[in-house]
Amino acid sequence: MQEYKLISGCISGHRKAQSELYALYAGKFYGICLRYASCQAEAEDMLQEGFIKIFSSLKSYRAEGSFEGWMKRIIVNNALNHIRSHFRHLNTTSFEDVDVENLQETEDEVPTFEQIPIEILLRFVQGLPEGYRMVFNLYVFENYTHKQIAELCSISENTSKTQLMRARNLLQKKIIGISQHAILQP
Repeated sequence: MQEYKLISGCISGHRKAQSELYALYAGKFYGICLRYASCQAEAEDMLQEGFIKIFSSLKSYRAEGSFEGWMKRIIVNNALNHIRSHFRHLNTTSFEDVDVENLQETEDEVPTFEQIPIEILLRFVQGLPEGYRMVFNLYVFENYTHKQIAELCSISENTSKTQLMRARNLLQKKIIGISQHAILQP
């Protein structure tokens, strides 16, 4: 019932309702935007654009499934559109086609994620090249299949698999580097 009142208030243009909705979900959605963005300022832009789309699309919400899930899809799609618009200005090296059969994952011992502060992990994900970061986020956090990612990003499934493997390898090297650095430091 409370959610219905909040949605109705937002549709009616009540600033207080919009402010409440923003306050309820901005933190969670900002975390999503941070994963897709290369820096905090870009994540903030993605979040603002996403909420503008949420507010302008509220009339089309049909209460099928969770309201939070509906908003999350808008936030994620907005982040992807933001990244795609940057791809248009980049050359095609953001996604590289590689024979995935010949790639090997690194086999160094890696500390568990629980051993590394979340801020460092987020920084590592943000530091991934855009193509790697997009595929990694879609696959790992949004549970998209390689086929869905390929369609969404206009790439082949093998390219999606390659990007994910390279993202994982790069993250693994960074994590190993940090653990080796910690070992060397007293």
